[in-house]
Amino acid sequence: MIDIVKVCFIFIFILFLLRKKVNVGYALFAGSLIFLIFYRFDFQNLSLTLLKSISSHTSINLFLSLTLIKSFEYALRKTELMQKMTETSQSMLNNKKLSIVSMPLIIGMLPSLGGAYLSAPMVDSATRNLNISKEEKAFINYWYRHPWELILPLYPGIILASAICGVSLRKLILLNLPIALILFITGFILSMHNLKNDKKFDKTKNHMKNLFSFTPILLVLLTVIIFKIELYIALIINILIVCLYHKKNLREILSIIRYGFTSDVFILVAGVIIFKEMLQISGAVDGIAKTITQSGIPYLVIFITLPLFIGLITGISVGFVGSTFPLLLHLKETLAYEISIAFVSGYVGVLISPLHLCLILTREYFKADMLGIYKKIIPGCVILFFTALIEFAILRYYS
Repeated sequence: MIDIVKVCFIFIFILFLLRKKVNVGYALFAGSLIFLIFYRFDFQNLSLTLLKSISSHTSINLFLSLTLIKSFEYALRKTELMQKMTETSQSMLNNKKLSIVSMPLIIGMLPSLGGAYLSAPMVDSATRNLNISKEEKAFINYWYRHPWELILPLYPGIILASAICGVSLRKLILLNLPIALILFITGFILSMHNLKNDKKFDKTKNHMKNLFSFTPILLVLLTVIIFKIELYIALIINILIVCLYHKKNLREILSIIRYGFTSDVFILVAGVIIFKEMLQISGAVDGIAKTITQSGIPYLVIFITLPLFIGLITGISVGFVGSTFPLLLHLKETLAYEISIAFVSGYVGVLISPLHLCLILTREYFKADMLGIYKKIIPGCVILFFTALIEFAILRYYS
């Protein structure tokens, strides 16, 4: 129980700093320092572990990906491709709301670290001169990126859940599909209320020609998903293709690439990595999981609360699946729909986690108020959770 109190205090402290407009990376560093007060550490091992984590392949990959996403976005703006993409989506869909959400939906199919940073400027471009707040833009970019993780077998969380629990991937996807659809619909309920389709876009003006503007995005998706190339490699290749096609000289190309290399990105990555390591090294995650499983409460409550809480404090689907699903399997013989509600509960925790990288990056890009974003995320997550409960009750009744 004491671990839950300590971690909750640290999260509240981080949220307080974010409300005061402190850089996310620095806020996470500050949260990490509080672990040093609450827990005992072997400082030699701690230093080695943190150094190893920061210099790991994952950390370097994340830093390069976020850096080159900024460079890629800058290249798209400099060549006016981003504006053409916005105009083309408006022309094809002839619907403001669908046009706005199409970008995070498309980029969301890319299961990569930092993808929200790529779709954010596209949402920003599509909502320019519209009556939409920074918080609403941030919510749209964040929310519409996330239906896929429930159902797309490119994301590791659902694959890992299927493998650990012995439930077929197809069955788990079908069980999660209604939740993904509700997530999509809920976004329209919670946002874009002031938008009306009173403006008809010209469907003929450069329509086919401007479809070409989507080529860089499609190439990134194809190279990562089909050829399984690292995102940062796919980005650098596509930056060069865009620059060479638009006849940029060497100085301009180097300027575009250098644009993404900022200290803010490094601080952000280091803050996220160190904080997540402190959660693990301190034993807080294991302590919380043990407290919940030994509490003697009904198994259904455990199937909901354990993944939800671990999802909340880790911010990644693999985190709650890998750490809680093996424990859940020891409680009872599990059925597919029980695994589904556990997965959705954990995913709700991930969506509201202040450590969720997509949320961190989206908030950072739009400079939005975190509380304002949460005012839309939390009601949406409540709807998802109760939808999952209804599905669980129906399947349990008829099974």
